[in-house]
Amino acid sequence: MAAAFFNAMADPLRAIAISAGTQPGERVHPEVVATMREAGINLSGATPSRLTFELAEGATLLVTMGCGDEFPVIPVALREDWPVSDTRGQPVACIREIRDEIKRRVATLVSSEGWLLNGV
Repeated sequence: MAAAFFNAMADPLRAIAISAGTQPGERVHPEVVATMREAGINLSGATPSRLTFELAEGATLLVTMGCGDEFPVIPVALREDWPVSDTRGQPVACIREIRDEIKRRVATLVSSEGWLLNGV
């Protein structure tokens, strides 16, 4: 969700986001796809990726979402942890709340770093 919101809000000439997890599922859960569709973002073709050193190589910012000790050592310039609830097994109403919290956090990050698309 965070990478999708980020890439929708940020100027791709300034920054892009890649989504990856320490224990990614085989697919994006249908409830997440549905709630993101409500927000105007289509994740139906998204495929979860495993976070690896190679994938993160060259990143200047790494945002984690409560990964804790499972997180591999990835050298980056900056790291932020957003303690966001896991959507797995949650009812749709809770997934919407999580989605909206992630969207707010992404909007704050993109704005504070000056990465807004079209300066908006």
